[in-house]
Parts: sequence; C-alpha cells; structure tokens
Amino acid sequence: MKITIGRIDKGDFPELELSDIDIKIDSGAYTSSIHCANIEEITVNNIKFIKFTLLDSEHPLYNNKVFSSKNYTIRVVKSSNGATEERFAVKTEITLFNKTFAIDLTLSERSDMKFPVLIGRKFLNKQFIIDSSRTNLSHKLKIKQ
Repeated sequence: MKITIGRIDKGDFPELELSDIDIKIDSGAYTSSIHCANIEEITVNNIKFIKFTLLDSEHPLYNNKVFSSKNYTIRVVKSSNGATEERFAVKTEITLFNKTFAIDLTLSERSDMKFPVLIGRKFLNKQFIIDSSRTNLSHKLKIKQ
C-alpha cells in the first residue's frame, strides 16, 4: 500500500544529523537532492572520497560540520532549465511517516531555493502517492505520537 505524501513536508536524515528539515516533493524531478557547500573530491592513501558541509550558515539547522563519504557516485543531472551537470550523489537514509527508507541524494548548491531538500520521483515511485493539496503529512503524524 502506497503512502500519501503532500507537496511539502519535513524529514529526518539520521546519518546526516538533520531532523525536521524542510523538503519539497517534486514529481517533475527524477533525482533527489540536498543543499551542500564546499563539495570536494579528495584522495588520501589512494582512496577517493568526498567531503562537504550541509546547508549554509544562514540556515537554522546549519552546524558547520564537515561530512565525508567513500560511498558516492557521480551522476549527470538535468536541471529544470534543461542544462545538464555532473553532481556527486551519496547513499543515505530518510525518515518519513516514522519509517526509514534508503535514498540517493545528489549534492547541490541550492541556496537560492526555498527548500534545502528536493525529493524526486526515483525515490517516490512504488512507495508514495502525492496529494498536492496537502502539506506536512509525515510531520503531523510525528507530532501526534
């Protein structure tokens, strides 16, 4: 049975130490992304990994913590204006509706966007139905418990 999700919500990313972060549900986007800064691929002892900071200093959840991962890929992503770019993508987890799901997030500079996280249809398919007239369905469930 698919879960109904609204056009915006709040999600938790336990591995990234983020709780109640604003997310936008976007069925027009294929991939999901999170706002990052200082994204850098480095090699140490012949092992490649990326490091990055989440959000930016103006965001209330910003903690200036540097995250790193060896578990990443590089994806070609087409933006809403049709331009393509290469982005790093990490595997992590998101908690919605008191359930934790695996999710791939591309790392993107989204400071000009209202929502720091965009959830695309690759994650939504097979698990969720979008009701664009509703908001914060997962968050409301979390508050009730």
